[in-house]
Amino acid sequence: MSVGSSVDEVSPQTTDLLEKDSRYCSYGDTVHYADPPKIFARCDGSYLFDERNTPYLDLQMWYSAVNFGYKNRRLNDALKRQIDTLPQLACQYLHSEKVELAEALCKVMKTRTGLKGRVHFNVGGAQAVEDSLKLVRNATGKSLNFAFMGGYHGRTLGASAITSSYRYRRRFGHFSDRAQFIPFPYCFRCPYDKKPEDCGLYCVQQFEKLFDTEYHSVWDSKASQCEFAAFYIEPIQGTGGYVIPPKGYFEELSRVLRERGILIVVDEIQMGIHRTGKFWSFEHFGLKPDIVVFGKALTNGLNPLSGVWAREELISPQTFPPGSTHSTFSSNTLGTATALEVMRMVSEDDYEGTVNAKGAYFLSRLQDLKTKWKMVGDVGGIGLALRIEMCEADGFTPNRKLTDAIFAEGLKGDIPARGTTYGLVLDVGGYYKNVFTLAPSLHITDDEIDLGLELLESLFERCGAC
Repeated sequence: MSVGSSVDEVSPQTTDLLEKDSRYCSYGDTVHYADPPKIFARCDGSYLFDERNTPYLDLQMWYSAVNFGYKNRRLNDALKRQIDTLPQLACQYLHSEKVELAEALCKVMKTRTGLKGRVHFNVGGAQAVEDSLKLVRNATGKSLNFAFMGGYHGRTLGASAITSSYRYRRRFGHFSDRAQFIPFPYCFRCPYDKKPEDCGLYCVQQFEKLFDTEYHSVWDSKASQCEFAAFYIEPIQGTGGYVIPPKGYFEELSRVLRERGILIVVDEIQMGIHRTGKFWSFEHFGLKPDIVVFGKALTNGLNPLSGVWAREELISPQTFPPGSTHSTFSSNTLGTATALEVMRMVSEDDYEGTVNAKGAYFLSRLQDLKTKWKMVGDVGGIGLALRIEMCEADGFTPNRKLTDAIFAEGLKGDIPARGTTYGLVLDVGGYYKNVFTLAPSLHITDDEIDLGLELLESLFERCGAC
């Protein structure tokens, strides 16, 4: 791999692009975390490259959209073949890739849950969440839902209503169907100040108390009916900081929901397609969803495609008839062809074994990191969904300032290592924006993991961590 070796001044071309961005581009469709915004020129494997050809090891892979590495030749070739065969087709017509992809996804669900269902396609994750909301309303006649504090389901109007951050809703008026948000079992920062070893899943007990009496506002004991239709769940919180629930939590929560006839909708947009070492993250936790929403890595970040799987009785044509939702590009041929190749690829190789092995190695290195640095308050992960929570020297108080500094320094592309110069691409999440959420390529090597830790520790030293 040919790489750059020095950091020069910003080129005239970059200066010109940044000036045009400031003049012509809306900032409403993105977030400029870096100042100035970073411009990249190409990508390959686990790396992004700037105009100087400096390699930036990417440990977030486009928010877990590029699970199988940048410029994955097999997937790129599938897309190219489709461009030369059937690149466009209105979604009211069928093409083989759509049907075969739906079949493959339904078979995955049948194998893992024993449930029969159907798949419904859209483009982006938020649009699939919107479609799932229609499915829920159609099936139940109700418009209210439970969701978790720290949960993120998108920024369209309906998805914003079940996403916990008020910041995403504040500018857009009253959300009459806003979810009722329930504390997530965030054991490192337990909202009830409990300890996982002796709490007895206190958080589930508190949720179940909502159904003790009608005066807790959700349950009519005389009719045995809940005002709420569904509970939207990220089994592992994504934007919330890759928070992982304790053992037994979702099994117990499922019992509470099933007893009250509340649908379980699982959001796998960030954690699906082997990110956690299993095809779906819910497989780790004994969840049996009624509806699953997915997207991102389904096409490895190529032509966007998202979707909803639902149980047959919720989504059959008799229950959810043609035209219940619609998007011009919903089952686009380029996306379905790429996604079908993804499904073939993961069926041929042992991603469960390799991702879990790589994740265990990465997590062991993070645990070593925690023993060396007081300001690493918590590390954790499942598969290659990993977290580093940055704190003050007490190991607990959130340290957003340090987190932001490390993030920004990583994007400068001037970290010396192994005889050359690197950058490090990180993503920041968490309730207090003090968590590095790590979602590397599922094809990352042990050597690249080691390099990532070298670069990260260089940034710790540079930014004054202790």
